[in-house]
Amino acid sequence: MAVYRIFPEKDSFISSKPTDGGLYRNAGLDPILELAGYMDENGIGRSHRTLIQFKQSDITDALENKVSNTFTSNLHLYLAESSQVPTSYVVEAYPISSSWKQGNGVFEDSPANRSGVSWKYRDAEIVSWSLDGVDYLAQDNAFQSHSVYTDHDITIDVTNTIHSFYSSSYPNNGFLLKLNDEYENNTTSSISLKYFGSDTNTIFPPYLEFKWNDSNYSSNLPDVSTTQIRTNIKNNKPEFAVSDTYRFRIAARPIYPQRSFVTSSVYTTNYKLPESSCWAIKDEYSEEMIIDFDSSNTKLSADNDSSYFDVYMDSLQPERFYRLLIKTTIDGSTVVLDDNNTFKVVRNG
Repeated sequence: MAVYRIFPEKDSFISSKPTDGGLYRNAGLDPILELAGYMDENGIGRSHRTLIQFKQSDITDALENKVSNTFTSNLHLYLAESSQVPTSYVVEAYPISSSWKQGNGVFEDSPANRSGVSWKYRDAEIVSWSLDGVDYLAQDNAFQSHSVYTDHDITIDVTNTIHSFYSSSYPNNGFLLKLNDEYENNTTSSISLKYFGSDTNTIFPPYLEFKWNDSNYSSNLPDVSTTQIRTNIKNNKPEFAVSDTYRFRIAARPIYPQRSFVTSSVYTTNYKLPESSCWAIKDEYSEEMIIDFDSSNTKLSADNDSSYFDVYMDSLQPERFYRLLIKTTIDGSTVVLDDNNTFKVVRNG
């Protein structure tokens, strides 16, 4: 597998708008993360920003024990709800330069919860940010531009920052996500973007994704040369523990093999799929693509036994069912092979 995901150690969002008593709210356990720029009832421009952090040990493990080639790393959040979205805007990501405490609040708590990070404080009401709204390294700017034609999910390439976290050039205090200055604290227009956080009860938590090409295509098996083929994952199992790493092997052969004068049955000969073939994983019940086809990073490998690919099960949400898909191009025709290969990821123990 050349796709590996890790999930947040902590996340929260902060608002520049204080309560009537002048206090700032904590949203450390809120299932939603927000970005916003708007004018409040007093005509003052306000902003919402999001903080998200991944364990350094998870990043180190990914780079030292999983990634085997040049990689890219993307920070991903799924959009839950939006309003007053402009025709174009930019989401920016910066390394946070100071440590912070998540807290156990939900934004709408009454009275306001002040147990952790807020616009003014990085640790309850004990330690302040140097500047209100989070201390961050402005020189390391990753961003994603959006328009009316995008799906408004966040997918930002943070590869350079991950290299810096790994080498300890920067302390890993996570990422700050904010809107571009045009829309923060704006009093002439508004924008609200809400994303699923790590406390969501959906299949859409945020994640940090590593992608690399681990394809190893070295096989003496005959090539499939017709789209009339029968495929199956020959070693699939009904359940996998979340700690498993598993190599799925693909049985492939033509439905109508060419006649040949051999002593063994032509129906027992295994074939390899073309080198450009790739795999994907779909959630069985929601039918959402969890890992989509990627011609660079989910390419099949092949050896003298079969075509194959590897999956790290801890990249998938436990206690859910998934379906494996294969896409291949043969003789100019592209087909998606779906043979009802499903499995469940279960928690260890």
